[in-house]
Amino acid sequence: MTTPLASIIGSGFLVLGPILDAAYGKYAPLVMALLCVGAYLYGAAIRYNMAVIGTTAASANVLSETLETAASWSLGFAYFISVAYYLNLFGAFGVSLTSVSDPLHAKLLTSAVFIVILFVGWTRGFKSLEDMEYVSVTAKLAIIAGLLIGMTVYFLDKAAGRELIFNPPVQTGLSAVTLAFGLIVTVQGFETSRYLGADYDSKTRIRSMQWSQWVSAAIYMTYILLLAYVFERGELKLTETAIVDMMAVVAPILPVLLVAAALAAQFSAAVADTSGSGGLIAELTGNRLSPRMAYALLTCVGLFLTWSADVFEIISYASRAFALYYTLQALIAARTSWTQQDRYRSVGFIVLAGLGVLIVAFGQSVEG
Repeated sequence: MTTPLASIIGSGFLVLGPILDAAYGKYAPLVMALLCVGAYLYGAAIRYNMAVIGTTAASANVLSETLETAASWSLGFAYFISVAYYLNLFGAFGVSLTSVSDPLHAKLLTSAVFIVILFVGWTRGFKSLEDMEYVSVTAKLAIIAGLLIGMTVYFLDKAAGRELIFNPPVQTGLSAVTLAFGLIVTVQGFETSRYLGADYDSKTRIRSMQWSQWVSAAIYMTYILLLAYVFERGELKLTETAIVDMMAVVAPILPVLLVAAALAAQFSAAVADTSGSGGLIAELTGNRLSPRMAYALLTCVGLFLTWSADVFEIISYASRAFALYYTLQALIAARTSWTQQDRYRSVGFIVLAGLGVLIVAFGQSVEG
């Protein structure tokens, strides 16, 4: 469970609270719940594929294999964008408590880390960095626990003084829906269980995905409920590091801890996705494109996104890329369940695929 949980409770945790609070006000917990439900349903499609495909002859045909290949390519592309997302957050948080906290220096730091990761991947591979991932996961979850405790005390103090704030939403109607579409990446990561087959059987991987989504949903909902009703509209400027300023109000030590957690989490997540994309693309191309070449291509894409878009735009791009992957997985599940005479489930998966198409087409970024 820890592997997908660490992937879900990653970058999204740092930016999602301020975004939902600023855009949806008192309805932020409702939007968070919808994101968690949507992610769980897409997880259900992937879990169905894990359980059924390969166990029945009826599920194995050219169409399923073609869709699976397309899904793998879409995931590899999504990794490219997600690494840019992680490292741009790394840059923003890396300079957030310094005297050079501005977009230029954040982008320079991001670019430098891209070069470091490319150098390590090209010359030594990422085995030497794997231990950092385990340490960062432990530190991140511990700091999040401390964050939630501090927020609980602050929330209860506000509630006791009848000082809770119920801001009206800024985003309504279609714009509210398309913004939510652009945030799906913040609850992404559960699909990691799908690719742990070398170490675990399908039943274990299915349970790991379910438990990670249940636990992450509980953490996210607690976090949003504690955050959404204690800050006045406009009290803090919405930026990618707004959570740092918010937590400075809660407890002076929290900003330092959050930045430390952010740097460790973003770097380890970027290394994991860079490594994963290199292996995936090498496999899909029959090693015609080596992992090292994939790392170089990823770095070029990442640097282009870094200097041509802001973090909120990259979040939207990453959401649409992962939505494409989830759409293809839902189509595979729909086709397979139809051949298994499970018509109702097949219709449900088709609806999920249709929702995925809408996310890909209309997901919008936050206006900072």
